[in-house]
Amino acid sequence: MKLDVDFDKKHEIEVGSGGKVKFRFRDIAVESGKAVSLKKDFDPGFTGGYDDKAGALEQVASNVQRLSAMQELLYAQDTYALLMIFQAMDAAGKDGAIRHVMSGVNPQGCHVTSFKSPSAEDLDQGYLSRSFKALPARGMIGIFNRSYYEEVLAVRVHPEFLEKQKLPPLAGGGDIWQRRFKEINNFEKYLRQNGTIILKFFLNLSKNEQKRRFLARIDEPKKHWKFSAADCEERKYWDDYQKAFEDMLEHTSTDWAPWFVIPADNKWFARLAISQVASAALERLDLSMPKSSEQRKEQLMEIRGQLLAELD
Repeated sequence: MKLDVDFDKKHEIEVGSGGKVKFRFRDIAVESGKAVSLKKDFDPGFTGGYDDKAGALEQVASNVQRLSAMQELLYAQDTYALLMIFQAMDAAGKDGAIRHVMSGVNPQGCHVTSFKSPSAEDLDQGYLSRSFKALPARGMIGIFNRSYYEEVLAVRVHPEFLEKQKLPPLAGGGDIWQRRFKEINNFEKYLRQNGTIILKFFLNLSKNEQKRRFLARIDEPKKHWKFSAADCEERKYWDDYQKAFEDMLEHTSTDWAPWFVIPADNKWFARLAISQVASAALERLDLSMPKSSEQRKEQLMEIRGQLLAELD
């Protein structure tokens, strides 16, 4: 059941010409059941003491190639699916990370779903229902840009969102957040048992860096389209969101679906960390091209003979 990713303390990522980024998977993974303090445990500006941006981007490009090769095997073997979930505050770089890390993947084998505010139809169904519809099939990579985790984040910070769901007493009473954590864990365990590998990335952005990026979007006309007044409005709830993120990370990082807290103040480092985790996870599956049976080989040889016998 445990996701077999190398969390060995000695593991470091090789970057550039013999250099090393001094961080390990253990530095960014959330240990199952352990209390989380984003301020104490995870630095948004962390780069492992490494500042070779060019070298890191070389490794990102290498990881993109690794993902491309592994995605072909994933599709051909048709046994597993990969689901990558991204959560973050606004301007943390989710879109850019997805675009860069998945740039080498065959578009036919990958699908990105961006979860916006639920529709009236969504609100009349269980909060996990629209996620079911977007899950990747075997052999595919699915990416959730935001996800069902909004149900324990935005909905928790804004109780008025919960009221719109018109829940019956059994679903809405008691400690609804603890119950939803358990429901999500069970949902992800079901997916993992049936072949879906789940990697969850929380892009950990500092409040100061968010401010800088907001100002850049305002000051540059070409970036105006990226800025929404609602983004700045949500900034007022920063502390509430941080508490909600901590609770979510503590209660839903499991052996079968771990959370990775990605330092997001430096986009190059965030992309390096995400691409390295995704590459390592797929490589641990020991994927391979399907082998042809003897009967299949004989059939192909017969077809080959027929083709060669045709007159040009």
